[in-house]
Formats: sequence, C-alpha cells, structure tokens
Amino acid sequence: MSFKIIVLAKQVPDTRNVGKDAMKEDGTVNRGALPAIFNPDDLNALEMALETKARIQGAEVIIITMGPPRAASIIREGMYRGADKGYLLTDAKFAGSDTLATSYALSKAVEKCKPNLIFCGVQAIDGDTAQVGPQIAEKLQLPQITYAEKLEAVDKGKIRIKRRLENGVETVETPLPALISVHSSAKPCRSRNAKLLMKYKHARTATELREKTRNYTEMYDKRPDLLLQEWNADAVSADTSWLGLGGSPTKVKKIDSVVLTQKDSKVFSNSDTDIEQLVMDLLESRVIG
Repeated sequence: MSFKIIVLAKQVPDTRNVGKDAMKEDGTVNRGALPAIFNPDDLNALEMALETKARIQGAEVIIITMGPPRAASIIREGMYRGADKGYLLTDAKFAGSDTLATSYALSKAVEKCKPNLIFCGVQAIDGDTAQVGPQIAEKLQLPQITYAEKLEAVDKGKIRIKRRLENGVETVETPLPALISVHSSAKPCRSRNAKLLMKYKHARTATELREKTRNYTEMYDKRPDLLLQEWNADAVSADTSWLGLGGSPTKVKKIDSVVLTQKDSKVFSNSDTDIEQLVMDLLESRVIG
C-alpha cells in the first residue's frame, strides 16, 4: 500500500499586474484579464511534500487543483518538479465559490483519495484569507499544523514540523493523517527537472485533448499516465447546494477601483541644506511630527 501525499495547489491571477478590469460586476475575480501563475505558498508546500516523499519508501505525491480547464497547467508544473500525478477538480458548478464552498469541494476530492498526508500553502495571493486549509482539516476532522516552515521528521505514523510564529518558532508533532499548511518562509520549491519536463510535456486532460488538432490516441494508449484526470461535482459526490455562488455566504456588496497616480516630485541631494528642507516639508505635510 502506497503512502499518499496530497498537495493542494491553486492557479491564481498574478496580483502584481492588477488593472481596472481585474474584478467583475458581481464581485468575483476576472481571471481572464490577468496572467495566471502557480500560487507561491503552494510551491513551498510542494517542496515540503517532495521532501517527505524522499523520506518515506513507496510514497507518491498527488497534485489536486480546482479551477477551469486551463488550471491543468498547475498539475503539469508540479509533475515537472517531482509530483507523480494530479487531478483537476473542474465544473461550472464550482464557479464563484468563496472559501467555505472551495474548502467543501476540495475536502470531497481529498476524501476520495484517502491520503496519509495533505500539504497546502498558508494562503493564496488572490484572497489572502488563509482559511481554506484549516477549513478542509475541520471538514475532514483531521489534526492540522499551520504556518509550517521546516520538516523536522516524518514516518508513516507521525510528522514533526517547525512552524513560524509572529515572534519566534515552535516545533510540534502530530499523528497521521494530518493537514499541513506551509508558510512562505519555508524552503522554496526546486526548479523543473529537465528529464521530467520531457517525460510529462504532453500530459493533458481530456478537455485539453479535444482542443487539439493532432490525434494523440496512440501516444496515450502507450502512456496512460499522460492523461490527467478531471473530476466534476458528481465525481467527488459533492452536494451542489454547498458549491459556487449559491453555497457561498460571502457576498461582495461594493467594489472601489483605486488608481494610484503620480504627483509632483522633488529631488533632494545629500547636502545638509536639502536634508533640512526635506524634513521641513515632511513636517509641514504632517507625514512626520
């Protein structure tokens, strides 16, 4: 029996490039208007999962991501770095989910896999709530360690983690199965492996294959591991009343678009006179004092 390690990863809009079209009128993110990236904290979680895999004989790392068909690129990215396979949780019924609905859908997918250990990032940069991981642990009634920074020890029965606190660190241990949410201060994820990139570069979901003009049937008959599995709400036995906008108690009432514009600027040298003038200007404008 293999030791299953789940990594919950999210494809997120790059919030470094937010423009006026970043939000829809209903308060949801307009993901089509922003470039998509692998959520940074989830990359840290993937690295800790791969470290765990190296310490436990027979362990496998499985990526689960929830999103539109294009989110399958997150699974490929994980496989290029050492993950063994992945599942894309995709369905129009998931659209508009807040953290409560998202954690419910993901918990049903995790439940189907029956893992020994679950890793996820502390938070996603498109929401910064840090709620999904703990909510999944609660729904599955699993022990959890949050803000994980370093894997200290692990075997098939327990895991010991150093976690980052606001004013220091602490080391805690929990029996398995458990959920670990990984802090951004943890070890960064390893780079793509060239051999794995060549091995999995043609990995696709059935939806992606339907959009291809070339017939890949023969290739996927020989390499079934290249066919990435897609799960909808029915596949994970999810109650649709808990999904999407209808299952999300969080409602956006108003959106303000804040645009920062450059104002007049002054250039000061390092002379005593200019430094004195800068201080006087800051005092006058009540920035200091």
